[in-house]
Amino acid sequence: MTLTHEAETGTPVQTLSLPEELLLALLNEESGYFHQVPGWNLNCAMAGAALAELSLIGRIDTDLESLILLDATATGHPLLDPILREIAAEPESHNTRYWIERLAPRSETVISQALTSLVRREILDLHPGEFYTFTKHHRRGESAQGEQYSAGEYVKARLTRIIFADEIPDPRDAIIAALVDACGVFNLMYQIDEELEERIQLVCKFDLIGRSIGEAVSDSIAAPVFRQPPLTKPIPRVSYLEMGFNRHLREGRLPALFASLAEKHGPVYKIPRPFQEPLIVLAGLQMNQWAHRQGRMYLRSHDYFQGVNDAYGSARSIHSMDGADHFRYRKAIQPAYARSTLTNRLDETYDNARKHMASWRVGDAIPAQKMLRPLLNAQVSPLLTSTHTQDLIHDVLKHKMRVLNVALAKILPGFMLRTPIAKRRAKVTDRLTERILQAHTPGQRAGKPPDVVDEYLSLHGSDSQFLPQTDLGVPMGTMLMASMYMGDQLGFAIYWMTKHPDIRDQVTAEADALFADGDPTEADLTLENIDVTHRVLMESLRMSPIVPMAMRTVMNTVVVEGFELPIGSPVYIANTAPHYMEDVFPDPWKFDIDRYLPPRNEHVGEGYSPYGLGTHSCLGFRWSELHLALNLLMLTHYFRIELNQDFGNPPMDPFPSQSPSNKLKFRIAEQRHELPV
Repeated sequence: MTLTHEAETGTPVQTLSLPEELLLALLNEESGYFHQVPGWNLNCAMAGAALAELSLIGRIDTDLESLILLDATATGHPLLDPILREIAAEPESHNTRYWIERLAPRSETVISQALTSLVRREILDLHPGEFYTFTKHHRRGESAQGEQYSAGEYVKARLTRIIFADEIPDPRDAIIAALVDACGVFNLMYQIDEELEERIQLVCKFDLIGRSIGEAVSDSIAAPVFRQPPLTKPIPRVSYLEMGFNRHLREGRLPALFASLAEKHGPVYKIPRPFQEPLIVLAGLQMNQWAHRQGRMYLRSHDYFQGVNDAYGSARSIHSMDGADHFRYRKAIQPAYARSTLTNRLDETYDNARKHMASWRVGDAIPAQKMLRPLLNAQVSPLLTSTHTQDLIHDVLKHKMRVLNVALAKILPGFMLRTPIAKRRAKVTDRLTERILQAHTPGQRAGKPPDVVDEYLSLHGSDSQFLPQTDLGVPMGTMLMASMYMGDQLGFAIYWMTKHPDIRDQVTAEADALFADGDPTEADLTLENIDVTHRVLMESLRMSPIVPMAMRTVMNTVVVEGFELPIGSPVYIANTAPHYMEDVFPDPWKFDIDRYLPPRNEHVGEGYSPYGLGTHSCLGFRWSELHLALNLLMLTHYFRIELNQDFGNPPMDPFPSQSPSNKLKFRIAEQRHELPV
């Protein structure tokens, strides 16, 4: 394959390795991930691809009976050299199947490195939620016939050509075909009839290396002993007594609760629920890594969120979708949640924030929720919906919280959605939806920057079956939850900042420098200029994350860390439990913003996950990060805020999300600068 840099000089770039080409062949752009190849099967295929590459470049020789080391000289390729060293260090001779099964457990590393390389070289685009698509620009592939393809598409184009034409495949194409066939994916890529199946088998056997690797992979995949341990461990059970005496549960600190239980019981355990089956909890760094990369194949979200959909009269929502439909939904509305939605309207955001702050008076002691949720809504509502909703937001958020506590967390009985006050707030939510839709007629939106509602309505207009009018209730009714989540997270950040006066002084210095000559522009809001503010927010997200876990249901039986998760089991992915684990964050109860500086970089990897993991991670986290930083900077520039009452840790309510309790109040101690009119 010839790769060139289309936008520059046409200079050739590094050729893809077979493991990278195999991933490109398996990518399903419709779902944003790879064709559903079971974990062991994919690991065997990736190991086979690496061995085939070593064979093609003359480091090993493979046939149907043996694998022989020819040259132990390093290749310089980070995917291949660790495998070559392992083969060279083995004193005995073994066949290809032996090496595939030996290397398969480490294939996760090979996959991760290959994906990182493909993204870095602009062959794949990585989307939020760990979705991938082919890059449409820059790197191109050119066939012998002069046909042009993006680099990713070219691998599939080669496969199509050798399967549907009679031309003789080159060795690399025959090997890729053999590996794809071993994974059982050809029938997902093409309509396979008997004649085409014969052609595929002929291509797979055309090259001796491809034949030997392909058959070894197929043999390893077929061996059930390697797909699942014959014996699984019983999942430990946490007693009611232990739960009742856990101080973290009493204080509402769910990440610390899950971490403490994992320390005693291991990464997989069951917690009791009154009158319901126990919940399986996955807690720890390895569990986060598994959930982030493989959870989509075994877990679904539909079951937990269907009750929320029902409460809003919807059949489904983005929260309850999985697979290709979820990816399509995310892609459609992603532009509206981009950071640019905020940066393009900074002046408006500053003005709306200051108008709300103008109502505060020195000496006021205001509960964190009452102070900050309306402040964020004054900014978020115009950005997301192009409407002002301060008169409705209290009832809308109260209704949403009631729905979540009944239908999602299930800590309240169902009749709580039928009380007079619940019905009144549901009607207020309907009024909000009506107001938003009335503000989005074509005439009113002409010439205005698109908002999130525009993206939903565009998706509805382009495919009313995919997103029918009946399913608009959930997004319209829940869109302004961002003001609650960001307001509460800002409250925690202010709490931790005020507890550390030296850090508050550094944030204040950054704020005063940015606002010294007027409102900062997008060019001013660099990580260098808001470094301390950014790290304060990162550490508050670690210690006090708003959404500490994700709820899922097992849809395919799987064994994780030796524990079998049966079909239909309810599961909590405690993605923030590592935030309180010593091996991930040393001294986890210490508020330490230097964790995020090199060489420590403790946030790198899946251990730090305040925005969720995998396919359902937060769509607007980049927007949220900047928006929180802007508000923290504005607050410290215009006011000196103090705690009305000191606490060792911020008092919080754990359900339906972790929020500052009404005990936490902030006092306006001083107005440092005049609020511009």
